[in-house]
Amino acid sequence: MDKREAKAYLRYVRIAPRKVQIVCDLIRGKDAAAAMAILMQTNKSASEPLQKLLKSAVANAENNFGLDPAKLVVSEVFATPGPILKRMMPRAQGRAYRINKRTSHVTLTVTEKA
Repeated sequence: MDKREAKAYLRYVRIAPRKVQIVCDLIRGKDAAAAMAILMQTNKSASEPLQKLLKSAVANAENNFGLDPAKLVVSEVFATPGPILKRMMPRAQGRAYRINKRTSHVTLTVTEKA
């Protein structure tokens, strides 16, 4: 790998991975400024944590690798399932139904475009 890339991780975010993945698909392949603009205008609960994650990845690229923030592109972003918090909901006749509160781990990678 000849290109330098910077990564940022967001772990244990309390949003289901399939909901986070919708927002990830919007910014994949976009340059960092455009991705930030998209996240600011997206009305999804996952967009706020992903904004912070993108800022962190850009800061990592700038401070750790000396990359130019204006030339950065979101090369990779994906959400994987984290641990599931299992809760119970009371139902009729003394039964209990399980509620799964899902968590996500999100990875975002930025690289410098050629």
